[in-house]
Amino acid sequence: MNVVEQYWNDYANKMNLNIEMPAAWMFGDGSKEMGDELGQLVVKGLKTGTCSAHCVYELENEEPPKEGQYDIVLDGSNQPLAIIQYTKIELVKMNEVTPEFAKSEGEGDLSYKYWYDEHVKFFTWNLGLFNLTFSDDLLLTCQTFKVVDIASR
Repeated sequence: MNVVEQYWNDYANKMNLNIEMPAAWMFGDGSKEMGDELGQLVVKGLKTGTCSAHCVYELENEEPPKEGQYDIVLDGSNQPLAIIQYTKIELVKMNEVTPEFAKSEGEGDLSYKYWYDEHVKFFTWNLGLFNLTFSDDLLLTCQTFKVVDIASR
């Protein structure tokens, strides 16, 4: 059993959960730097929201997240940082995301402008992996979550 599975099993036993291990992933573009930076925002309680291009779930043959679902957040070295649980899932066009949601992502100066500019860059890159073009009415899956456990180090 690896460290991520052990972390989940310990949490599930402690909370008396009888569910399979959820997905374990890092925030960002897959780089160690971004995974560490965004993961620490979660641990510190500054990041309580995230979003993804809704179309990517279908392209990667994955189910979109659901309210109540758990996920394991990894750092840039693929070590467990925290377990989160989704409290709200909304489909929102990129150009209709609220300043409050943008702030919940906990990044940069917490401004809408910072969020928007950085997410244009990210989604341009992300969609480019599928030979798709970014547009400002891109449908996003906006996920609000709470941290239910922080891994001990």
